Amino acid sequence: MTKASDLHQKWMKNKEYREAHENLAPEFALARAVINARVTAGLTQEQLAQRMETTQSVIARLESGRTRPSTQTLERLAAATGTRLRISFEPEVRA
Repeated sequence: MTKASDLHQKWMKNKEYREAHENLAPEFALARAVINARVTAGLTQEQLAQRMETTQSVIARLESGRTRPSTQTLERLAAATGTRLRISFEPEVRA
């Protein structure tokens, strides 16, 4: 069975795939941050959903990167996980 990481490495050699992956990097980073906040708080998706007064499927979509959350949703997530939301603008790194 082929591992996803092996496929990713192979596909990164393809320019179109690489560009698409790079364009989605912010969504991947946000999804990782959401997962990290939940896991660090020791919560399941269901528990986080209850604290945010939403459903587990909403949390799953946030963690998959399929949903672009509003600032209000991110504030609710921060409150539910005992964290604070920090948004910043940083200069682009140009190669």
